[in-house]
Amino acid sequence: MLGAVPWRVELRHLETFEAVVRHRTVTDAAVALDLAPSSVSQQIRTLEGALGVALFVRSAKGMQPTPAGQRLQVWARSLLDQAAQAIRDVRGQRPLLRLGALETLAGSHVPHVLARLAERRPDIDVEIHSERARDGLLADLIGGRLDAALLLDSGADIGGLGFPAPVEPLTFLDLDPVPLVLVSAPTHPLAARVGLIPGDLDNERLLVNVPECSFWMAGTEILGSGPQRIKVGGVPVMRAWAEHGLGISLLPRFAVDDSLRAGTLVPLDIPLPDLSLRLVWRADQESLPGMREILYAAARP
Repeated sequence: MLGAVPWRVELRHLETFEAVVRHRTVTDAAVALDLAPSSVSQQIRTLEGALGVALFVRSAKGMQPTPAGQRLQVWARSLLDQAAQAIRDVRGQRPLLRLGALETLAGSHVPHVLARLAERRPDIDVEIHSERARDGLLADLIGGRLDAALLLDSGADIGGLGFPAPVEPLTFLDLDPVPLVLVSAPTHPLAARVGLIPGDLDNERLLVNVPECSFWMAGTEILGSGPQRIKVGGVPVMRAWAEHGLGISLLPRFAVDDSLRAGTLVPLDIPLPDLSLRLVWRADQESLPGMREILYAAARP
C-alpha cells in the first residue's frame, strides 16, 4: 500500500497546500486560487489522507504548518518547479528564467545582466518582474513565483548589510560591484573639505528612504548613528533634495552620475565600500536540470 500513496498526491493538491501556507487561511487561499473555500479544505484533507499526516494546525496567526507540513513545503515547491520545467520541455518550449529585480536596478543593471544571458544562453527566455521592496522580492522567490532575484547586499551572507536572515535556505552569486557616493549640493559646508571621517557627519541631515532600504542600511553600517536621518522618499527624491541643499545623501553612483556631471551635486571626500549586485535563488533550485548553468551565465567572465 505504501507504494500507492504518492500516486494519490496530485499537483493541484500541492498548489493548494502552498496557497494555504502562504495566505494562512483557507478563505484567502481560495480567493488566490479562484476556488470555493470548501474545495480548498477538501483538497487539504485529501492530501493529508494520502500522506497519512496532519499538515496544519490552527493558531491565532491562522493555519500554521506542522513539522510534516514544513518538510512538505520544500518538496512541494521542488515538485511544482520540476513539473513546470517538464511541461515546457515536452512542449518544445525554451527554458524560462523568472527574474525579479529591485526597481532601483531595473534601468541601470538589469540590461547588462540580460545582455550577458542573451550572449551566453540564447536558448532561454527571461521574464522580468520589478519590485520596490526587498521583502517582496524574497517572498516571491521563496514562494516559487520567481526563480532568482537581483538585489543589493554585502558581506559573506545574504542580508550582510543588516537585513534579517531569510526564512528559507537561499544561495547567491555576486555579479558586479555597485559603487556608493555621499553627495551634497556644491554650496554645502562639507563640499570643500577633504579627508572626511564619519565623525565629521555628526548631526548632519542625512536624506534617507525607509529603514528597509539598502542605502539606509549601508548608511548605518558605514556612517554610524551620528547623522540625523531625514525620511524623504525614494532615490529620485533623495537626489533632488540634496541638489537643493536640504541635506546630504548616500546613493549609488549610477543614480547620481548625471547630477555629478552637471555639477548640481558633488561627491564628499569620504572613503566608501562598494555594495554588490547579488543574484539570489533558492538552494533547491540547483537541482533543476540546467538551472545552475543558467544562473551562473549572468556573472561576469
